[in-house]
Amino acid sequence: MNATDPIRRSTDIHRLLDEAFAGVEVTPETQDLKEEIRDNLLFRVAELEASGIEPSDAARRAIAELGDIRALVDGDSPAETPAAARTESAASAALRNRVRPKPGFVVRTVVLSIVAAAALALLVLGLFDLLSTSTAVLVTLSAVFGVALGVVTADALRQETSASHPLPTGRAVGFGASTGVLLAGLAFTAVVIARLDLAWIILGALLVVAAIGVLSYLGATQTNRHKPWMVEQQRSMRTGNRFEEDPASAARFGIYTAAIWTVAFVVAIVLGFTVGWLWAPVALIAGFVVMLITLARMLFGADAKSKG
Repeated sequence: MNATDPIRRSTDIHRLLDEAFAGVEVTPETQDLKEEIRDNLLFRVAELEASGIEPSDAARRAIAELGDIRALVDGDSPAETPAAARTESAASAALRNRVRPKPGFVVRTVVLSIVAAAALALLVLGLFDLLSTSTAVLVTLSAVFGVALGVVTADALRQETSASHPLPTGRAVGFGASTGVLLAGLAFTAVVIARLDLAWIILGALLVVAAIGVLSYLGATQTNRHKPWMVEQQRSMRTGNRFEEDPASAARFGIYTAAIWTVAFVVAIVLGFTVGWLWAPVALIAGFVVMLITLARMLFGADAKSKG
């Protein structure tokens, strides 16, 4: 594929999509739908080109696969048979099954994100003494930062998406609480380094390690949330990963992750009290690198290849 192909692909899609939407009333909703279709069409054209189809032919085929544009705009596309579902393109399937975010969820996410951003900004200003803030206020800001983003995480996982069913309430709360504790623990650790007796860093480390352990467990035990159409698409495209095919590997990775981060935080604390706190982040960076190497070996190592 030469350098002009992406430009040609985009030009063809823009032209054909404008022709398909000719006569359709322009509203904010239809404009959003048009942009969503455009993104999916570009993805589908790239798929077709990769299979050897010329860019112009791929664009026309992708448009043809959409079917009746007015049916998509009206949201009443005909029911698909199982055979049709198996041959349906990823772009068309995503559009047919699209789920728009609920207004309440959007409002809650925006408000809580603003609260978290404000808490983080005030926390940073206080840590660098650019704002006169007591230590108690900084600790409170750390908690607010973690709680706000934890609630956003749990709320997001409880929402239905085009591809996935909502997560059960208990697990969503677990993910949200762990995320909140992790972020609050990291922020609290920064407060300890700047304002408190360094012995308090043990509490921050315990919070972070506990949160990572719970997140690892929840991730390793997570079952499929994808809707049937998405599962069918994954089967046809062979996009499964080893953790989905071998839950035992996912469980092992969760245990390895918890162990790696526990050791990393212990080493960071030891370095802080012996060599100096400027060296403590080295242990955390090393832990992150080791975790990535472990993940790569588990997904793409010899054992993974033998299972494939």
